[in-house]
Order: sequence, then structure tokens, then C-alpha cells
Amino acid sequence: MKILVCISNVPDTTSKINFTEGDTKFDTNGVQFVINPNDEFGLTRAMWFKEKQGGTVHVATVGGPNVEPTMRKALAIGADEAIRVNAEPTDGFFVAQQLADVVKNGAYDLVIGGRESIDYNGGMVPGILASLLDMNFVNTCVQLEVDGSTATATREIDGGKETLSTSLPLVVGGQKGLVEESDLRIPNMRGIMQARQKKLTVVEPVDTAKTTQDVKFDKPAPKGAVKLANDVDELVNLLHNEAKVI
Repeated sequence: MKILVCISNVPDTTSKINFTEGDTKFDTNGVQFVINPNDEFGLTRAMWFKEKQGGTVHVATVGGPNVEPTMRKALAIGADEAIRVNAEPTDGFFVAQQLADVVKNGAYDLVIGGRESIDYNGGMVPGILASLLDMNFVNTCVQLEVDGSTATATREIDGGKETLSTSLPLVVGGQKGLVEESDLRIPNMRGIMQARQKKLTVVEPVDTAKTTQDVKFDKPAPKGAVKLANDVDELVNLLHNEAKVI
């Protein structure tokens, strides 16, 4: 089985976020970047398939040279090969178009991506990718098994979970639950050394229209001062006359 895991290079949630050039550009100074957590769950599951059933695991992303340390981490975790599309990931549709070309050229049986990235939270790339490739698609996936050309997937739905049976080739939008957090892998020294020798291929983007652009970034409004109520009557008065929620 040939598996492609789509990786996003995202800021660590502990990083302090700032913007430059009149709040039109994201300031990367001092920001630590990591593998998008939803993608890391997918990568760990792909490694399980590789070890239990055989096959190869490739990782792919869209970005400049600055994303290569994140790709090297994925290789150190155990991926066999990395592919970087040399373009700025301007929006979800553009990213999906670039990844679709990678999938077509690689003839992958299973494509795993995170259901959304933690920076923009668009939640659109896996679905668009499946549509462009005309592949079966399961989103919000929390469990995945593959037996030959048949896949059994469990996904979260409103009020519960749903288990589906489908066939490969398949695109999966994974999330927490696809593997347990305790199963996530930390690269060891041997993996880091091996990652230096593994292939990281840089490909140029396919010619596609960029349909969106960033106009301005805004930070959330600062939280107001806290008011403490001494009794229930005062609390009701504050909620009714100031907060206007009752």
C-alpha cells in the first residue's frame, strides 16, 4: 500500500502571534513551527499501516524552504520520502490543487490529511482534494482500518459516530482519535540521522488561479475587566443591565 500524508507547517500554539506591514503580513520572527496536530495523528496511523501491513509512506506539503525542518521531522518519525511543492499556501483551494497533482503523479492508494489546520481552521483541503481526484472521502475520521482494497472508517457526526465501509483509493480527513495522543512518536537520534539521508523532493507548482488574497489580519479583542458580584441580586443586575444576556 502506498500512502501519502499531507502535512501543514503551523505555528506552535504557545507562540506569540504578531503582524507586520499594516497587519497584512504574518510576522514569523520568533515563532516556532510544528507539524499540524491533526496531520500528526494521520502520520502516526500511516506508520502503523506501514509496520503492520507493509508499504511506503510519503509526506507532502505546499510551502517555501522554511517548511523543510518540519518535513525532516516527519521523515525522522519514519516517513520514507518527502515532497515539497515550492509555493506559498495562499488558500485551501490552491493547496488542494497542488496536492492533487502530487497524488496523481504518485499513484497513491491512501491519502491522509488533517481535517483542518490549527492556524486558519479552514477545514476544506481534504474535501476539495478528494473532489479533484474523484476519490472516496471520509472526514472527521477517528478510526481507520484497511484490509486489501477495502477500508473501514469511523467518523464523528452530530450526536455520535458513524462507521463506514469504502474502497481504495481513499482520502481521509483525520483528527484526534485516529490514534491516541500517547501513541504519537517523538523522533529519536537514529531517526534524525536517517532523515538526513532520505529523499526530499522539491517540485514546482502547477499553474492554477489564485482566487483569494489576505487583506488584513486582526487579533481578537482584549477581554474586559472582571467584575465580582457579592450576591445573587447583584449578579442578576450585572447580567441584565451591563452584559445584557438575560
